[in-house]
Amino acid sequence: MKTLIFDIETVGEKFQDMDAETQEALTSWIQETSQSQQQYQLELDRLKNRMGFSPLHGEIVSLATLDGSEESGGVYFQAPDAEINEFSRDGVKFRPMDEAGILEKFWELVTEYQAVAGFNSRGFDGPFLNIRSAVHGIRPSTDIMQGRYLYQQKYSIKHIDLYDQFTYYGSMRTKGNLHLWTRAFGIGSPKSGDIHGSEVGEYFQAGKYTDIAHYNLGDVYATRDLYRIWRDYLDFQT
Repeated sequence: MKTLIFDIETVGEKFQDMDAETQEALTSWIQETSQSQQQYQLELDRLKNRMGFSPLHGEIVSLATLDGSEESGGVYFQAPDAEINEFSRDGVKFRPMDEAGILEKFWELVTEYQAVAGFNSRGFDGPFLNIRSAVHGIRPSTDIMQGRYLYQQKYSIKHIDLYDQFTYYGSMRTKGNLHLWTRAFGIGSPKSGDIHGSEVGEYFQAGKYTDIAHYNLGDVYATRDLYRIWRDYLDFQT
């Protein structure tokens, strides 16, 4: 089955630049639950660092894709106000574009595949892509969120969330993140490099756009290797 492996990187709006009503909507629960000023500040700082986790106040700055069987792919990334030309490395194309362009490219790519696969992609990447597409007035070319279970996905592209597959839809007591799963299977962890996912926003503000693109590609390489293990040893449904 021809499968597109994908992963996104996101950044959030600056909390201090939001209007008062939006800030209130985001922090009301902190005010209600905090037992001290110190706890309130701790939760507020945590919120500010997680602004990119929601499509309501975050955006996609990089999308990395790889073919599940071949050594080809592409990274489509934002590089505002930077003069970066398209380039290739090890069979992967790096192309700067705005968020709308990234989304249009993704929906164009998926029409060439029978399935997409990611890690926690039903919980994060897929919904984020759908909502941000709607924000830009872009209609997805197919429903990648149809049916959580693979046997339910009969009328659209298959969406293989490796987090669901390896944990048997959450029935395992210990779920594990991407690092733990790559470690268990002897795959080089994408989390061992110079950049961490929590630093993507800082890198973006600093104009280190290609660093984010390469980090994104590292994640999707690891995801691709996990997909191949699942496909070869654990797939009994597709």
